[in-house]
Amino acid sequence: MVSQLRAFVTGYVDCFERSLAVGHVTGSAWVVDRRGDAALLTHHRKLGKWLQLGGHADGDADVRRVALREAVEESGLAGIELASDAIYDVDVHEIPARGDEPAHLHYDVRFAFFADRGGVPVASDESIAVAWVPLAEIERFAIDDSVRRLAAKTPGLVRRQAPLS
Repeated sequence: MVSQLRAFVTGYVDCFERSLAVGHVTGSAWVVDRRGDAALLTHHRKLGKWLQLGGHADGDADVRRVALREAVEESGLAGIELASDAIYDVDVHEIPARGDEPAHLHYDVRFAFFADRGGVPVASDESIAVAWVPLAEIERFAIDDSVRRLAAKTPGLVRRQAPLS
């Protein structure tokens, strides 16, 4: 998927624009609590499934900033902090046709973030719900393979952070 993303961004100067009908770059946030026990997921209204937070770049080539913006907008939580400057994951997936929008690809660049579970997430209009989902129970939420992959990487992410005080 990394090579697909690389070919896409070098092949289309407007790859960060939602108006590019064949596909576009998106930014996602894998938000976990500091212990790595739970992830913040959204029940996406249009797609009807539980996913990580994220969305369209809308012309912004700084996909890390896009991921953080989308995480805050879709959860209502302040204090979401970048866990690492590095890209956490890349996924290329098809978005089905809807209305006058044709099927297209999302070239999703994903970053890991930490947030405290003390705040209560509030769903945006794009979501049916937003919830902290214990990683031990994540399979109950009918997630797809890409979210399973994010969850499987979480123990390594938590080990790299500073010790809890």
